[in-house]
Amino acid sequence: MTGIKCIKKVVSDIAVLDITDEGFVLLERAPGISVEEIIAKTAGKLIVRGEIPEMVF
Repeated sequence: MTGIKCIKKVVSDIAVLDITDEGFVLLERAPGISVEEIIAKTAGKLIVRGEIPEMVF
């Protein structure tokens, strides 16, 4: 079963994103992936605020 607004965060192979009413907020990026590459691969509205750190494993 699914519901409206039940997903709040997306973790993918290139980025971690929060889902808000304003759009996708970029929180972290995968090592070796640029913010520009994430912007190019994101179909929805992407919000980039300040420096985006690389994910740490």
